[in-house]
Amino acid sequence: MDPQSQPALEQAPADSANSSGLTAALPLPLSDRVQEALAITRRGADELLIEAEFALKLARAESSGIPLRIKLGLDPTAPDLHLGHTVVLNKMRQLQDLGHNVIFLIGDFTSMIGDPSGRNVTRPPLTKEQIEHNAATYFKQASLVLDAARTEIRYNSEWCDPLGARGMIELASHSTVARMMERDDFSKRFKANTPISVHEFLYPLMQGYDSVALKSDLELGGTDQKFNLLVGRELQKDYGQEPQCILTMPLLEGLDGIEKMSKSKNNYIGITEPANVMFAKVMSISDVMMWRYYELLSFHSLAEIDGFKDAVAVGKNPRDVKVALAQEIVTRFHSAQAAVDALADFVNRSKGGIPDNIPEVTLGGAPLGIGQLLKQANLCASSSEALRMVEQGGVRIDGNMISDKGLKVQAGSMVLQVGKRKFARVTLA
Repeated sequence: MDPQSQPALEQAPADSANSSGLTAALPLPLSDRVQEALAITRRGADELLIEAEFALKLARAESSGIPLRIKLGLDPTAPDLHLGHTVVLNKMRQLQDLGHNVIFLIGDFTSMIGDPSGRNVTRPPLTKEQIEHNAATYFKQASLVLDAARTEIRYNSEWCDPLGARGMIELASHSTVARMMERDDFSKRFKANTPISVHEFLYPLMQGYDSVALKSDLELGGTDQKFNLLVGRELQKDYGQEPQCILTMPLLEGLDGIEKMSKSKNNYIGITEPANVMFAKVMSISDVMMWRYYELLSFHSLAEIDGFKDAVAVGKNPRDVKVALAQEIVTRFHSAQAAVDALADFVNRSKGGIPDNIPEVTLGGAPLGIGQLLKQANLCASSSEALRMVEQGGVRIDGNMISDKGLKVQAGSMVLQVGKRKFARVTLA
């Protein structure tokens, strides 16, 4: 987008009484197609704001033939995406399949500020080099869910960089400190005397300005993004635009079933992980959490999922239903054959077998302490973590449990196993 085409920051606020630009003159009652689109949009969502407005937007798009502009912004704070990220990406794909224009926005500018959402401390801003490295893989990974050919990819530095100091000050004038302190995370930090950096107040405004620049009709985000999404809606009103509607999606719990999925909590399923690892991780979730994953990650209809629940209620083994979920997810990110192979591998391992494809590592320095051996074989992040795993009975050599933390491993070839899913075939010289 040409920065010159952006709305001027000096523009007077729109008349709040008519700021939505939506009228009841659009065709009512809603058509079957619009009602179906609403049902698809609502599935698994936490909130749709304002639903009546979005229904009218859908009706207008149907009558005019002009698709809606639907925006999702992600800051490249890490190089890899996990299934938690795909909850909102799945929704984007569903809306894309309904014929609407989806915009995958990479927040290369906002990443330098750091999103304060859900934080109890200031988030360290990323360097330009870190952002560029992480962004390089983001869209490629997102394309495993989205139709890349029909996805508009943008970077918010396109319109944020040209603002300059004057523009940033003018943008900041569109909000108040009191409004910012309505954010739950800011108010909690203030009450706890935890520092809040001034630049953090800019983040919601910059994210909101993205909606102005892109003229979005609907913005998606996690439940922790609600405040930021509402700021975008208000800024659009200020610039005389029809305000976007907001769709918030739940934060997917990780493998522990408690904390939200996160690499830092090591409870994640990465979308680029090997098929057999992905399959095994899905199988490790609880039977109760399985239904949550079905609702938020599966492309099966709600009626089909209800059918699975009914089958389990009358005696079907939940494991079989979980296998179907694991195969669906592996097929999406790898292939149907990979899903078949992953199931066979899982069955083999459940019988005490060794996976077919495991890393092969050659090491020197024999004899090696068990902690160093597991670290150098990349099965543990550190020797102290390795020793903890030994203590917990989670380490095996050629299928035999190791309990001696002082073990010195002699030269030879062996299969090392840490936990249920980490294996390596090691030649130690």
